[in-house]
Amino acid sequence: MSGAGSNRGAFAAGRLPRGGAGTSSFAIRFQPMLRSKMNPRVFWGASAIAGVLLLVALVAPGASDLFFGRAQAWVIDTFGWFYVASVAGFLAVAAYLALGPTGRLKLGPDDAEPDFPYVSWLAMLFAAGMGIGLMYFAVAEPIQHYAAPPEAAPGTLDAAREAMVITFTHWGVHAWAVYAMVGLSLAYFAHRKGLPLTLRSGLSPLLGKRINGPIGDAVDIFAICGTLFGIATSLGLGVSQINSGLNYLTGLPNTPWMQVGLIALVMAAATASVLTGLDKGVRRLSELNLVLAVLLMLFVLVVGPTGFLLKALVQNFGLYLDHFFVRTFNLYAYEPRGWMANWTLFYWAWWIAWSPFVGMFIARISRGRTVRQFIIGVLLVPTGFTFLWMTVFGNTAISLDMGQAAGAISQAVQTDLSTAIFHFLENLPGAAITSTLAVLLVAVFFVTSADSGSLVIDTIASGGADDTPRWQRVYWCTLEGLTAAALLLAGGLSALQAATLLAALPFTVIIILLCLALIRQMNADLKGETVETETPPLGERLKRIFAPASRRDIARQMQRHGVPALTEVREALVAEGLDQSRVEADEQAVWLVVPHAEGRDFLYRLGARSRPLPAITPLDAPEGRRAIEWRMTAQTGEGTRPRDVTGFTRQQIVADVLDHLQAWRLV
Repeated sequence: MSGAGSNRGAFAAGRLPRGGAGTSSFAIRFQPMLRSKMNPRVFWGASAIAGVLLLVALVAPGASDLFFGRAQAWVIDTFGWFYVASVAGFLAVAAYLALGPTGRLKLGPDDAEPDFPYVSWLAMLFAAGMGIGLMYFAVAEPIQHYAAPPEAAPGTLDAAREAMVITFTHWGVHAWAVYAMVGLSLAYFAHRKGLPLTLRSGLSPLLGKRINGPIGDAVDIFAICGTLFGIATSLGLGVSQINSGLNYLTGLPNTPWMQVGLIALVMAAATASVLTGLDKGVRRLSELNLVLAVLLMLFVLVVGPTGFLLKALVQNFGLYLDHFFVRTFNLYAYEPRGWMANWTLFYWAWWIAWSPFVGMFIARISRGRTVRQFIIGVLLVPTGFTFLWMTVFGNTAISLDMGQAAGAISQAVQTDLSTAIFHFLENLPGAAITSTLAVLLVAVFFVTSADSGSLVIDTIASGGADDTPRWQRVYWCTLEGLTAAALLLAGGLSALQAATLLAALPFTVIIILLCLALIRQMNADLKGETVETETPPLGERLKRIFAPASRRDIARQMQRHGVPALTEVREALVAEGLDQSRVEADEQAVWLVVPHAEGRDFLYRLGARSRPLPAITPLDAPEGRRAIEWRMTAQTGEGTRPRDVTGFTRQQIVADVLDHLQAWRLV
């Protein structure tokens, strides 16, 4: 998740001006260390659950290992079918929303323009698909399935074909359907409905105002716990691979306590990033990491069996399509085997646990996209890259194992999955250099995942706020590291897998409810059944139906909704120390200005704009009415295109301002 590393809070101390009205001097405001911005019930509730599990794992690692093993067996036996059916259902719902009439709805107002150009947006989705998992499993999974397939004879051509089909299934559209549904819910209710960027907002069509009570708190707590254990699993896999790489390169001992020490070092780097606010530095490092990962893939493609890999990519995709429905619903019900728990069910639970993390990232960057663009982009772009990545590494590893490696890669993977990529690279030129690069790539993915993960968890724990104090992010960053370390000591990879399966179970139910709420809200929006926060008088409603808006109508909307919204945002900015923020107005418009020390001020302007009516309209305007209508428009910055925000409520205008303020802050 290198792309998620750039999603930071709206403000950082000292980055924006402060001072009294009319002054030109700037001052840095240092926030008190223990200032907090949280939902205490969610923050401490999730902390208590994680703390209890950590305490048990640290005090009684043997007993906790036994507990995790039994819990995993119980989940598989009782709810394995539920995971498989749920993931298949998420994919079906995604296809329904994308291909049906709901596909034309926008993640924002109907005339909202995307925050990012299409190519840039696709590039960020591409970045979202990269992470520790692809580095860890690129060689390990195909080789593992080739050496010990669930159905074919081990080490045969049939096993090789089956290995790639299974790998494509685990890393294909099923995973991204889970991410798409969570991300779509977050984006739709935040960008279009003006609700906070939290999971509970997506349940508002089902629960109404009750989302602000204990039920909403429980939803966010489960989301935090699922994300926490999902990230801990990734960190555990990552540190295992780092330790194996250092052992291969330098002879450093490969032990659980050494891995705990490495977790401490890498988490210290992530904490330093949080404390020093190295937003741009981490973002640049993430981008560099992505480039290096692609270069490593291209290196393997060029020095490996290039022609075979290109043919294998096409054939793998064809076999994936051919086995799509069988693999989607396969549970080995007639011939039970532990393979399902170790692979497919673990993956489905891992994707579900990770979904708030990835979902929030893709929701943040997708404002202004249609539902169809969002779902198709999220399902296809990262999946396409992943298929290429897995083919290059997986098929090259299988080819080498069949040839010059003579089974050595399979034997190494059977002994320790985390060593797979290093035994693979030693069969290619420049093994020392590429192995060092692989260790560095995993380490940076580790840092950015921990840093970004702490931000996502803190955002959920703070009711959608993204300008929380740094100590809260440090707190969650530390808890992520402690969770990963405790689970490694309690049972290694098996404990990580069991914790992920357990944490994802309640959150699966939440995603199902999010899907139902999303369908209900989108269908209501298509039928025009949304209810305004403030219902206008009957005469005004009839006027909107039978006559175009006048200049006076827009002036009334601006006075009733626009001015209070901008004033509310300005007061919040002042409370955060940005005293030079101001709201100004003239006869034509009202605007909010947030000055910047470098002269790059933020401007949000609400104004009235007229446009001609169509030459032929279905309704006749009253006599004497001018052949134009007026609209309320919002403009962000000089020279930008005005957006139609007619009919926006105060809450929706506030949400629109914050969205553009966030985009301005990230530039």
